[in-house]
Amino acid sequence: MRQVQDLCISNRGAHYRGQWFPCAIGRGGIGDKLGEGDGITPKGMFQLAGIRYRADRVARPETILPARAIGPLDKWSDDPKDPAYNHAVRAAHYPFSHERLHRGDGLYDLFAVLSYNWPDARPGAGSAIFLHSWRKPRHPTEGCVAFEAPVLRYILQNWGAKARVIIA
Repeated sequence: MRQVQDLCISNRGAHYRGQWFPCAIGRGGIGDKLGEGDGITPKGMFQLAGIRYRADRVARPETILPARAIGPLDKWSDDPKDPAYNHAVRAAHYPFSHERLHRGDGLYDLFAVLSYNWPDARPGAGSAIFLHSWRKPRHPTEGCVAFEAPVLRYILQNWGAKARVIIA
């Protein structure tokens, strides 16, 4: 059963604490993940595992969630052959396929990690499902959920201990 503190996401937008917000979802829509790179935003009920942010660009959000600053060495493994698949890694040169978290475009200046296929990652089931800032209104993501930056900050700062992300 949904609760007012839950973040409920559909292909029409998001409801959170009695308010509606536009959001962007994966280019493949919402559904059952087929594998790495499918562009599908996974349906289900998830927790927010933690927050990452660029301290050189944004302030640490006031939140109950664990938060960690990221820097130029931070990456997220998206290679099913990597023992660290679907986890954060820190390295100058990383031998496995990965996504850079310290980006020039601002999408990951502030983001939250969903518990989809995390922490016990099943190789190839999909990685790096985040709540992050959008490129432009409703521009599709690779499977994440994206919001206007001030909306994302509002959600993360008001996150409750029993809140869940429900994607349907």
